[in-house]
Amino acid sequence: MPELPEVETIKRDLNALVNKKIVAFKLLSPKTASHSAAFFKKSLVGQKLIDIQRRGKLLILVMQNGLYLLIHLKMTGQLIYQSRETKIIGGHSLSSGSYEKSVGGKLPNKHTRAIFNFSGGGQLFFNDLRKFGYLKLVKKEELDKILQNNYGPEPLTPEFTATKLKNILKSRKTNIKAVLLNQKLIAGLGNIYVDEALFATKIKPTRPANKVKAEEIEVLVRESNKLIKKAINHRGTTFNNYVDSKGKKGNFSQFLQVYGRKGEKCLVCGGPISRIKLAGRGTHYCPNCQK
Repeated sequence: MPELPEVETIKRDLNALVNKKIVAFKLLSPKTASHSAAFFKKSLVGQKLIDIQRRGKLLILVMQNGLYLLIHLKMTGQLIYQSRETKIIGGHSLSSGSYEKSVGGKLPNKHTRAIFNFSGGGQLFFNDLRKFGYLKLVKKEELDKILQNNYGPEPLTPEFTATKLKNILKSRKTNIKAVLLNQKLIAGLGNIYVDEALFATKIKPTRPANKVKAEEIEVLVRESNKLIKKAINHRGTTFNNYVDSKGKKGNFSQFLQVYGRKGEKCLVCGGPISRIKLAGRGTHYCPNCQK
């Protein structure tokens, strides 16, 4: 699943669509959308895209008529924009081979769930192998409610502070990894960056959240911010053939300390990296460095 740095990369690259008008829309999979194809057509066709925003792993396309198109890629979603001059792809790649293989074949293909036609001849395809991703149209009031109820503070924002995190952790006895993965508590952190942040802070992922010390929380906030900033600068992490919105694999993988390194030597102490199942996710850590 693309995490905060990967989705931020997609957002920035898809800014090429800002000020373009949607001239046609086709929904190929009703399960993908929150409303009918007719509702989407009526609401979007003829409207100009005026901004692209992001909260956590959620993309927010701001339309001229005041509606917001929410796009979540979930596990296997892709956004592919094609025009005569440009090819932009972001999301889960189906293959490490050619561009065409990475999107599942010539577009549209069997994985295509929706197609947006833009002024100037470009097309945006929403592909999704497993159909977990979604498109949703909302008004400002509903968007505000969704963000308030489903997304906690995220790294690199003023709201993501040690004080805030301390208040989140102090009454929770579940393991620290599960808390950090909970998007309602902390937005945008996923499996890769939680493992890396906990290693950088020397906190074992199985430790109860309320047992994390105040000074460790300070370091956890600082290291999380550093990791996310660096990952964005390097266009995300290569994992499961993740492809960014320029059709290139992210290259933050060269900086990973524990994630995906089961059995390899810890880069700090030389001991073997362990992998366990925690919070439903494969979890990597160093038993010697993390307590």
